[in-house]
Amino acid sequence: MSERREHAEPFPDGSHGDLRADCERCFALCCVAPAFAASADFAIDKPAGQACPNLRQDFRCGIHRDLRKRGFSGCTVFDCFGAGQKVSQVTFGGQDWRRAPRTAKQMFEVFAVMRQLHELLWYLSEALTLQPARPLHGELRLALDEIERLTLDSPGALLGLNLAAHRQGVSDLLLRVSELVRAEVRGSKKDRKKDRRGADLIGADLRGADLRGANLRGAYLIGADLRGADLRLADLIGADFRNADLRGADLTGSIFLIQSQLDAAKGDAGTRLPPSLTHPAHWSPGDRKVGPVVGA
Repeated sequence: MSERREHAEPFPDGSHGDLRADCERCFALCCVAPAFAASADFAIDKPAGQACPNLRQDFRCGIHRDLRKRGFSGCTVFDCFGAGQKVSQVTFGGQDWRRAPRTAKQMFEVFAVMRQLHELLWYLSEALTLQPARPLHGELRLALDEIERLTLDSPGALLGLNLAAHRQGVSDLLLRVSELVRAEVRGSKKDRKKDRRGADLIGADLRGADLRGANLRGAYLIGADLRGADLRLADLIGADFRNADLRGADLTGSIFLIQSQLDAAKGDAGTRLPPSLTHPAHWSPGDRKVGPVVGA
């Protein structure tokens, strides 16, 4: 299970609270369905569909308070976006895999699909809060309604989805949103060089870098030094921040940044964040304040 933490509401109107993980209403699907590989993130190997040895009979983690110390930091950065409780309580009607083992395999497979659908719902919901993207709000609402409808399908229908096609359609729409949001800081030749989509920036020295409005979608920023970097209005969807140093960086106004990306990084009280996100508990001690919105 992920570390419990208090977050600000993701969207101003308080909507889509069901996109927050509610472990109390889930049958610990994240502790069973995925495979673990012994690494810096996981202390053991665990095949998909097999319960983690730390999982108790009440579906709670036996080492929850010490996951990082015990070598399970990968568990602390996992976010199901509320897919766990949706599969447990809606798709399978509260029937858990231990009491109904015949459902186990299908439930675990559906969880993987549902997590991706809920992740798309999260990004679409965020996009609907971005004022520069107002020309696309109609399309965004249609896409969100369609994905929400899919999450209510039967297990068989969910497993039969062309998930890649749905992801591509949403990705294309979100890229158009990104272009609108970042338009005010793009235009010059210098700014056009900020298109670093999918770039290999592993271990890069980006201290104090001006990355305002940069396209860092899917960029590999593992271990990068981003101390004091300006990431305002940057598109950070899918960027890999594992062990990246964000101390003193300004991420206010950045778009499509999610909590698990921060949980995988390093930072401190001086790291400025969007209002929907919080400083992880393992970051440098001090007042963990939420960064102001750009232009506020």
